[in-house]
Amino acid sequence: MTGRVFKPQAVPMDRLETVEVTLDGLEALRLADLEGLYQEEAARRMGVSRATFARVLAQARRAVADALVSGHAIAFSGGEVRPRSERDWPCPVHGGRRRRGRGCRCREAPRKPRKRRRDEDAES
Repeated sequence: MTGRVFKPQAVPMDRLETVEVTLDGLEALRLADLEGLYQEEAARRMGVSRATFARVLAQARRAVADALVSGHAIAFSGGEVRPRSERDWPCPVHGGRRRRGRGCRCREAPRKPRKRRRDEDAES
């Protein structure tokens, strides 16, 4: 295990179970809980969909809560984070140009809007 680890004080690491939080999860926690952003804005800043952001945030919150309640160590994994400016975000469809919010707006090949199913309308 490499990287940063937080653990209960005065308990050796070899006696602790470890809960992993990805760097995406840590960033989701920072944006939602520390900066207080709404999920839509936080997802935009991370360059992911709101649903993906919600999933990553829920996993990170669950892991941190488990560690706090059960006395486990928290290990952060997932590689190096290199912040990029918004104009460096690639289009999720074509991989080029600037990505702006949801979907592709680079105008190279417009996508057809997805039709909503009735069961999706009931969930909203």
